[in-house]
Amino acid sequence: MSGGMRPAVVEQLGHRIRAARQELDLSVGGLAELSEVSRRMLTQIELGQANPSVATLDRVAAGLGTTFAALMGVGADGPPEGVEVWSTDSGSWAVLLDAADTPALSVETWKWKLLGEDVYEGGGGVPMPELMHHVLEGALEVETADGTRLIEAGGSGRLATDETYRYRAHEGQAAVFFSVALLARPVR
Repeated sequence: MSGGMRPAVVEQLGHRIRAARQELDLSVGGLAELSEVSRRMLTQIELGQANPSVATLDRVAAGLGTTFAALMGVGADGPPEGVEVWSTDSGSWAVLLDAADTPALSVETWKWKLLGEDVYEGGGGVPMPELMHHVLEGALEVETADGTRLIEAGGSGRLATDETYRYRAHEGQAAVFFSVALLARPVR
């Protein structure tokens, strides 16, 4: 089962993207060219009519010369509880807790809960030097083109890829874990 962002988050995100685009005096077509996201998709995102993937939002953020976390309103001035970025009807969720930027790197801290057969798919061309995980409860399966790695409660693991990866709870049980994403900063 796949999930997405809650409608209120999608709407707020659309407003932030439009404001950032207008502040840079960019047309939708100009941002489409910079981000490699279609004009139609950008328009739907700005209007709160699309529930884009994190990979798509990473490309939009790079086109705007910012980061996904900044578009989500997470960081030094963001909400202390973070922002729920992804959820499913069956109760799985991902919360972007905090983010910090350096000139070369953006660092994001996430907390996840996966239930039953829910699967989160990420990556897909987003430059990611490293993704680190620490499992608090249950066991997490991290699937890549190279195979599946199991990380049990109390264990940690790393993933370095710009390819698609998938998270799922092992054997349909609940898995609760933290992840830290190290992302190359966009150059504009």
